Amino acid sequence: MRWRVFVYVPNIIGYIRLLLLLIGWWHFNYPIIFIPCYLTSVILDGVDGFAARRLNQTSEFGAWFDVLIDNIGRSMMWNSLYNWGHFMSSLEWCVFVCTHSSLGSDWKKKFEKSPWLIQKTMSNDFRSSLGTWAISGIHILPIWLYGYQKLILTKTLLLPVTTASLYCQWFVTGLLISGRILCMGAELWCIWIHVVFLVQNEDKGK
Repeated sequence: MRWRVFVYVPNIIGYIRLLLLLIGWWHFNYPIIFIPCYLTSVILDGVDGFAARRLNQTSEFGAWFDVLIDNIGRSMMWNSLYNWGHFMSSLEWCVFVCTHSSLGSDWKKKFEKSPWLIQKTMSNDFRSSLGTWAISGIHILPIWLYGYQKLILTKTLLLPVTTASLYCQWFVTGLLISGRILCMGAELWCIWIHVVFLVQNEDKGK
């Protein structure tokens, strides 16, 4: 039965992730609750993919639902942290529309004709050094900036404020931002190939 897909183990994990995000959202100004909820949701993002492959429960719905939850979580972060955060969330939702309308659930594997840097970043489903860097930028940067804004390192963990620690924080921030920029390159390429797809369909219809 087609409806069985809703009770696949990976999708049940997705429901749990969504619940964790909603709890975290409700407690956004309480890091002791928000951070465990958000990080657990991010960690489970890797677990559901493993479960889907291990249990042979991959599905179009599951691929769509997984990215949907990712975008909900990051949109919550960006829009709550900064006034300009809507730019980041809008970009990610735009990419979501492009990849899941013209490329399908296996969109990550359709970049053979992309620039060399994007191919290397997305090769083997982001399982490469460049891919790890990009994924760190997209997933870890928001929670890192949240911690930076809420003074988690100095106020909550009581780490001393020294020149070395500040340089270390700035280095990590710069590393994550550069990873996010790398990922943005792949996102803009997704949008571009979707535009090309639409234009080609226009030509076919004439």
